[in-house]
Amino acid sequence: MAAVAMAAFSGRATPLSTTVRSGLTTRLIPFTLRRRALRASAATLREVCAGRVPEHVLQRAEEVGYVVPTEVQEQSLPVLLSGQDCILHAQTGSGKTLAYLLSVFSAIDFGRSSVQALVVVPTRELGMQVTKVARILAAKTCTVMALLDGGMLRRQKSWVKAEPPAIIIATVASLCQMIEKRAFNLQSMRVLVIDEVDFIFGSSKQVSSLRKILTSYSAASSRQTIFASASIPQHNRFVHDCVQHKWTKTNVVHVHVNPVQPMPSHLQHKYAICSKKERLHVLLSLLEKDVPKSGIIFVAEQSEKSKKAGLPPSTTAVVEFLRTTYMGSLEVLLLEEDMNFNARATSFTEVKGKGFLLVSTDIASRGFDLPQTSHIYNFDLPKTATDYLHRAGRTGREPFSKSACSVTTLITEDEHFVLQRFQNELKFHCEEIPVESMFACNL
Repeated sequence: MAAVAMAAFSGRATPLSTTVRSGLTTRLIPFTLRRRALRASAATLREVCAGRVPEHVLQRAEEVGYVVPTEVQEQSLPVLLSGQDCILHAQTGSGKTLAYLLSVFSAIDFGRSSVQALVVVPTRELGMQVTKVARILAAKTCTVMALLDGGMLRRQKSWVKAEPPAIIIATVASLCQMIEKRAFNLQSMRVLVIDEVDFIFGSSKQVSSLRKILTSYSAASSRQTIFASASIPQHNRFVHDCVQHKWTKTNVVHVHVNPVQPMPSHLQHKYAICSKKERLHVLLSLLEKDVPKSGIIFVAEQSEKSKKAGLPPSTTAVVEFLRTTYMGSLEVLLLEEDMNFNARATSFTEVKGKGFLLVSTDIASRGFDLPQTSHIYNFDLPKTATDYLHRAGRTGREPFSKSACSVTTLITEDEHFVLQRFQNELKFHCEEIPVESMFACNL
């Protein structure tokens, strides 16, 4: 259990500076000065929380190894625990989940039977992880319910009515179904958390429902609202919109940790230029050369044209190729959005605590926390720099590890300029791997 919890809380950013915005006012605090001030007065997580988090919750966090706060926790917890609305904007793996859950536990009344905190997530996998962390911290002192699967909602509806949970963690679709069925109301909600907020706002399927959650089911004036993500494009505009649309109070604080260097500095970035026909063999050669501890291979989602033509998705082709040609010790697994909940949950559970090669669409790029992942392979180039950032953030998450981690992208000659644009935007350097000399035998 300790290993699972540490995985969920993992990551430690090393910011160069911290931007704190309150409402529409912005100020840049040099990180070196801010860090000295905080370290002098608050050396531990317990001291940062300053008696505002229940003792049993702090004890649970300490039991799983979290005594010293990460940078995002140092910067955000004084704001969160004061009850202010907050936008948590920091690198993947930097500790945002623990920060907002500590705020949740500081706000709820453990003796009250009502829904007091709601955490909205874009995917079931992220919901499963947040639920695991929340239940570890709760230590059975309050009920934490996950609404992640449409097939279980009928059974969960009766549970919710019989004994409303204090904390609900839900995908947008499952949450809206339960509210429409009047299984519970959100009138007693004290804290609303939207995790991976930019991903949900960027989804045409989820954005209208999210807006309704923010404005129709409860008022911003009566709750604490917390948004979290590693990437919030046009974040100045987003802070403004939060106030204008009354998603938050006017004094919302934007805690932006490491605005100068959005990508973790310890990752190695590489790329190989090859034709699309060569990619499978180049990928195999990379796996044989790298000998990853565990890896995730990101493949583009199947296009509508390909579906109509009756062609198998690229993920299937990659999995079938690796299962017949890869001779290493890692098990090849598949995860994609169209899989049913049980199949997806099985894939996610199977990779916990052992070596794997997980072939997945971008569903695994958000909040998917498998600390043993040492290598990321972009079989298909991500669509945006934000997608690259989140894919890359799936590695380098093992706490206190000094092991080298890498992100390798396979591109055609025509895609090279796109990768260069990602480097400029995210401020990282990408080294070319010469395919001709290194993989000639496989081609």
